[in-house]
Amino acid sequence: MIDDPSLDGDVAQLSEPRPPSSFVPRASTWTVWALFLCSVGVLALTIRSGAGWELSDLLRVDGLTAIMWVVVTFFSGIVHSYSRRYMAGDRAIDRFYARVFAFTLVVMTMTAANHIALFAAAWLAMGLVMASLIGHVRDWAQAQAAAALARRYFLASSGLLAAALAALAWATGTTTVTGILEALESAPNAVTFVAAAAIVLAAIIQSALFPFHNWLLSSMTAPTPASALMHAGFVNAGGVLLTRFAPLLADELVVMSAIVVVGACSALLGQAMVLVQPNVKRELGCSTMAQMGFMILQCGLGFFAAAIAHLILHGFYKAYLFLSAGATVERTAPGHADHARLGFPGVAVSLLTAVGGGVLFGVLTGKATSLSLNSGTVLTIVVVLTTLTAARDILRRSTLPTSVRFVSVPLVVLFAIGGYAALFNAVSTMLSGVPMTYVSTDLTVAHSLVVALFVGSYLVTELGWHRSSTRLYVSLLNVSKPDPSTVLTTKEEYDDV
Repeated sequence: MIDDPSLDGDVAQLSEPRPPSSFVPRASTWTVWALFLCSVGVLALTIRSGAGWELSDLLRVDGLTAIMWVVVTFFSGIVHSYSRRYMAGDRAIDRFYARVFAFTLVVMTMTAANHIALFAAAWLAMGLVMASLIGHVRDWAQAQAAAALARRYFLASSGLLAAALAALAWATGTTTVTGILEALESAPNAVTFVAAAAIVLAAIIQSALFPFHNWLLSSMTAPTPASALMHAGFVNAGGVLLTRFAPLLADELVVMSAIVVVGACSALLGQAMVLVQPNVKRELGCSTMAQMGFMILQCGLGFFAAAIAHLILHGFYKAYLFLSAGATVERTAPGHADHARLGFPGVAVSLLTAVGGGVLFGVLTGKATSLSLNSGTVLTIVVVLTTLTAARDILRRSTLPTSVRFVSVPLVVLFAIGGYAALFNAVSTMLSGVPMTYVSTDLTVAHSLVVALFVGSYLVTELGWHRSSTRLYVSLLNVSKPDPSTVLTTKEEYDDV
């Protein structure tokens, strides 16, 4: 023990990191927020005019473009501002800011691109810039391995998209996205089918859906602000791509059914993988996979506007979780959660809340109120099951008095569903000038399979069967493992960074 009088009564405290003195972070931050204000203005003009406008054959600004401009510049502004302190002291901070700003501009270009060459180039550049952010720490071998892995996936996605666009241009005789969508009837069915399949593959690779999720789970070497930008904006590009080419996909029932199955399996698998993750950032990565699966599922059901609304909400949610991830880290010991038993009253309240949520969603969106069975019915069933799970989980975890819980929880859950439906309607209005933001599709075997998967998964978790299967636990751990070359194995490797 050291006896030093000078330390009596004093508590050592680390000094706060100072914001960078370089001009690049400040200029980049102010420019992005200026772009956000301009994007809000463009969105207002788009809503007022009710239609988009073209700038030669290269660019076209419509409702989807305006919405994504507002979303991407807002999240980029948050990341820019947050990084001023988080990245303070990083010797490559100027390079970091340059890439984040470049990523913002590339995404804005991609959402507005009308010429297929510009669209494909922006899609490729978006992936390459994100890969470079994943490998930001050049002296970190694991970061470089993660960047190389992500780059291979992104190059494959870009190659599929470029091939699909080239085939569509050859079949329709036009090189603009709007021209291709207007001339689809003149294109051979075989070409449109192959192009649609390639575009779907490009989307699910970019959105890290199963079985292409490994790049996302291996990307945790990225600085936390870059991870926030990736999970809040980059992976959502798959939904934007499918929405942009909705007229092409809607004509292919087999492709739409495949999208439904892939999205549902990824959503359920991602949520199951969350249960076995000991790592905070990897848990968030699995959660992103689940949310992207649900977004793609909505596209497959024909609810493209709902997918855009979902990616907006997911962006806010996931950006907050990543930027606050450090505050959630804690040391815990394995144990069983002490959740209250609901009993018959709690079960009844949960069921009534779930049914009420499904009815509220169907009435507010107007997509599941008809007596005929269609894709809207499937989405409503998924909403009911999701609401049932959420209501029962909140009731079990809440420490409020029983009478207060049984009244407040249904109100909170139903309010959330009402907010989601309101955002869905608002996005649908903003996308009124975008072709086929909603397409009602007939039910197929794939839709029945998806409903059975969701119902079965709910029963498995509700009855606790998943906790008694060691094989399931190990399988989930194995499928959620990142690439071994991207994982730090010793404490000293952290010290070397």
